[in-house]
Amino acid sequence: MTARHPIIAITGSSGAGTTSVKRIFEQIFRREEVKADFIEGDAFHRYDRAAMKARMAEEEAAGNHEFSHFSPDANILETLQDIFAEYGRKGTGRTRHYVHDDAEAAIYGAPQGTFSAWQDFAGDSDLLFYEGLHGCVRTDTLDLASHVDLKIGVVPVINLEWIQKIHRDKASRGYSTEAVMDVILRRMPDYVRTICPQFTLTNINFQRVPIVDTSNPFIARWIPTPDESMLVIRFANPRGIDFPYLLSMIHDSFMSRPNSIVVPGNKLDLAMQLILTPLILQLIERRRRVL
Repeated sequence: MTARHPIIAITGSSGAGTTSVKRIFEQIFRREEVKADFIEGDAFHRYDRAAMKARMAEEEAAGNHEFSHFSPDANILETLQDIFAEYGRKGTGRTRHYVHDDAEAAIYGAPQGTFSAWQDFAGDSDLLFYEGLHGCVRTDTLDLASHVDLKIGVVPVINLEWIQKIHRDKASRGYSTEAVMDVILRRMPDYVRTICPQFTLTNINFQRVPIVDTSNPFIARWIPTPDESMLVIRFANPRGIDFPYLLSMIHDSFMSRPNSIVVPGNKLDLAMQLILTPLILQLIERRRRVL
């Protein structure tokens, strides 16, 4: 962490909705004229699509049916940590893009399922923004969380997360429900060991909770809508959070614990704007004072 070059990280599992939350941050950055460098977690996978399939086949042949993108071993997190550290010291670093589809292939000039070339940051940003699986990972050899100034967890209840993932992967990637189930099962050990522990290190968690039946997520025909959900917002340190103001501004919200507020699911954008804008501006003001 440094006042001169702050870092924000959004961490969430596959299908959690981190990309949608990223768009809200982008809106705030535009409105407040904050210049950000961006890192996508997928860019730090260790293998491209073909190499990952080959590595998974090798692991399965050796009796390991749990190897997945959730595993630290399947990612170059040492490189990500070095970039976080470099940005914190100097405001510089580099990133690349994982090319998911043909549309991105046209943008980045690389075949889908591969990586674009590494590219340096411009070096004149106000902050660095990370969105992905591992922004707050802490292990015996890694401590990405210690480099991040504002840590946000996006954590739907797990059945909702699975429904969102199933519908996304079937619609955009052509997977069958059974194929997505296989992915979920393979990732589960690392979901427990690597993904979940990050949410005890975050400053704020946003957890969407459906208020309709999601008992069997594998047969759900629709993703519960925001109107069919509530949003639980947990603050690790509630000191300085103006809860009376939030309750007055967000209709039908209430506090469920001294550090948690519950708002209607369709108020996600408003809640994030009200909560995150002051925190981002605090980072920028602290940076400007140092400079």
